[in-house]
Amino acid sequence: MSRLRVGLSDSARTRPLADGRVVVEGADLDVTLMGVQDLFNHQLAEHTFDICEFPLGTYLRSLEQPGQPYLAVPVFPSRHFRLSSVYASERSDVVVPADLAGRRIGIPTFDMAAGVWLRGILQERYGLDRFAPTYVIGGLEHARTGDEHPQYYPPGFTFEHRTDASLADLLAAGEIDALMTARAPSTWPDGGVRRFFKDPRAEELAYHRETGIFPAMHVVALKRSVAEAYPELPMALLRAFTQAQAVARAQLLDSAALETFLPWELDDLLETERQLGPDPWPVGLAANRHMLATTVEYCLADGLITTEFTPEDLFRGPGDTDVLHT
Repeated sequence: MSRLRVGLSDSARTRPLADGRVVVEGADLDVTLMGVQDLFNHQLAEHTFDICEFPLGTYLRSLEQPGQPYLAVPVFPSRHFRLSSVYASERSDVVVPADLAGRRIGIPTFDMAAGVWLRGILQERYGLDRFAPTYVIGGLEHARTGDEHPQYYPPGFTFEHRTDASLADLLAAGEIDALMTARAPSTWPDGGVRRFFKDPRAEELAYHRETGIFPAMHVVALKRSVAEAYPELPMALLRAFTQAQAVARAQLLDSAALETFLPWELDDLLETERQLGPDPWPVGLAANRHMLATTVEYCLADGLITTEFTPEDLFRGPGDTDVLHT
């Protein structure tokens, strides 16, 4: 197998692959760790990496492209309950999500997984019609003149593109009422910005109790040409990413020296597993079927895709390997 380039975000779940503690059987990999947005902008514009972490909604869009250029493996390096990622201006009188109908919501990238999940959840659970707000597109911390990678803006929505100021500053000034984001704005918590939900953790735990979903933000995908050349590679990647997650968990369990700055990280891990179950970050199709079907449903409702993909469709590769569908 020739040397393959891999692009991943930098996290405890990916570092074991980058530093060699976990190897992908039979593969010679050159792993690069990058910031999430830089990674996506780079890959979606230039397609440099043979294997790359991908925003989940964008991957679904790629399945409707000629030849389906990428094939995903059912591992999810990033998950997040995103109700904690909705912010409001202190100058705005919005209180509940339905108040955002007819208002202006900032979002850096419309098809970002955080936005897909939030539009779906806010409509289903909180009564905010996804088409009711105006979505203001721009850079989170710096004004930008255009999209950083190719975008699609579905019909039915109202969009406004701002190139004169950052979304963080627009929110603080009250020029937008709310912000959907993957990263907290610099104007929170002391710059005129508040969390939209007063107790987002309680809202997110209630969502999980009712749905069983811990939303995936990213998936790992490889170029389909690479998967066809090396049909054993998707399975090897599945095993390696599963092992890397186990390494990350073991580091948190080792309390001899703290892995993070969090003083009670071990207790936080155990409490998370008590609340979400013993395997809160599952791999494979079976354990993620409902979550993936919901992602497809939300992307269809947004008009980002037109195909009613089944969860199995996301991982159909050379030989349609059974293990990827377990």
